[in-house]
Amino acid sequence: MHKIPSLARFATFAGVVVLALVSLILMAVWSAWFIIPLALFGILSSMGTYDLVQEKHSILRNYPVLGHMRFFFEGIRPEIRQYLIESDQDEEPFSRDDRSLVYQRAKGQEDARPFGTRMRVYDAGYSWVTHSVQPVHIEDTDFRVRIGGKDCAQPYNASIYNISAMSFGSLSANAISALNTGARLGGFAHDTGEGGISRYHRTGGGDLIYEVGSGYFGCRTDAGNFDPEKFKEQASSDQIKMIELKLSQGAKPGHGGMLPASKISEEIAEARGVPMGRDCISPAAHSAFTTPIEMMEFLGKLRDLSGGKPVGFKLCIGHQREFMCMVKAMLETGIVPDFIVVDGTEGGTGAAPLEFANHVGMPMVEGLTFVHNTLRGAGIRDQVKLGAAGKVVSAFDIARALALGADWCNSARGFMFAIGCIQAQACHTNHCPVGVATQDPIRQRALDVGHKSERVARFHRNTLAALGEMTGAAGLTHPSDFLPRHLMLRQGDKSMVQGDEVFGYLPEGYLLDDNSPDFKGNKTRWGRAQASSFVPFD
Repeated sequence: MHKIPSLARFATFAGVVVLALVSLILMAVWSAWFIIPLALFGILSSMGTYDLVQEKHSILRNYPVLGHMRFFFEGIRPEIRQYLIESDQDEEPFSRDDRSLVYQRAKGQEDARPFGTRMRVYDAGYSWVTHSVQPVHIEDTDFRVRIGGKDCAQPYNASIYNISAMSFGSLSANAISALNTGARLGGFAHDTGEGGISRYHRTGGGDLIYEVGSGYFGCRTDAGNFDPEKFKEQASSDQIKMIELKLSQGAKPGHGGMLPASKISEEIAEARGVPMGRDCISPAAHSAFTTPIEMMEFLGKLRDLSGGKPVGFKLCIGHQREFMCMVKAMLETGIVPDFIVVDGTEGGTGAAPLEFANHVGMPMVEGLTFVHNTLRGAGIRDQVKLGAAGKVVSAFDIARALALGADWCNSARGFMFAIGCIQAQACHTNHCPVGVATQDPIRQRALDVGHKSERVARFHRNTLAALGEMTGAAGLTHPSDFLPRHLMLRQGDKSMVQGDEVFGYLPEGYLLDDNSPDFKGNKTRWGRAQASSFVPFD
């Protein structure tokens, strides 16, 4: 549907209106029998008029009359797919089950399912949470985590489920406004993405995490380098609660980007602090630092310039030794970030080369486990809060991440579904059929900010309520109590294994003990890691 030219989107509606008028004329001058087509086309014309003004369905606002075909085929597709094509669990990249769950919780509809699970519980890869015969009732499900270490003057009491980084420019103005307004209504945070803080981030009034990428958008010099004064001015806003330095993202780790001059509007130029008429380059690497020690010093600088707000960094794990270099730099400089966000390679809303999307970067589960245990091994895990991102849309997804070491989770595509994304996968074409990922003013008009912001807040609230029920079923009083032992996994040979046998917590300080046993090569990497350089040495 997204491939239909812009004017053709309204051709069906215009056609039925014309046919209704023709039928009316023919009935008046020729035969009363034309009342039948008049009634048919009149009903369709009324339907199309209502589609244009209603606020709930973005598809119908962009495709009056024609959009109903999508809902018709969506209704019969389960049977077609069940017998001919695929199951509800097939991921494309999100399964129908996952998407339906988000839609139902965002709309406040019943999300229970009859007749048992459809998942293949005896297949390898299936996992579940163990439950207790003495479940606990949890009344307050507004779960929070305090982010900010000893050098942080303005710690932030964050929700354990927040909106992950998505830039204005990648998403439409209406989408950013809906997400941020929803964050304010629900009392959680919205990551700006590396594209800077736009006017649409500010008007919603929701808490912001200011992401600073290698392009330093919003805080850059004319040459594209970091500008301390511009950053200080941006970070001084009360709406900005945390500062996140982006090293890499799950969609395309190790890859830079370019926004062509033809796509840079005045609003995008304003948010990014870039000139019109010139390609906007986002380099693969930062220019403000080149070594692990310089990186920690830069983080300390960002903390000072922001007035002591929580400062951290986001990355998708690549060379494990390089992360260990960062940890060694923390120990040597005494500058420890307040938080680290681990982005899995399965994450990412931005378009990426297929090879990068499929074969570069570490998945969230392994990346999170590695970062958590490396910080434990260095003896500083208690000083750093960990966020996790990568296809986190359900209460189980959150519980699993928390069990593996995360303190909170972020989601990008989950909240995109909440504002109407249908996974058309046309994000990079500017032809998003529901107005989420487009700069086309007509297409994004379909996304009603007031209605969709309420769906954002409702999805967040209902997901945390489900997490509370799952936590109580495990006999726990808070999701932070989940540990690897509360997970069970089905292995390839059909046997079960407890989570801590695969993703166990390693001892505090084990990397600092020269006599400790090697763990899957980590000791070797730790010995090769150095705080002074990311370059390996023998």
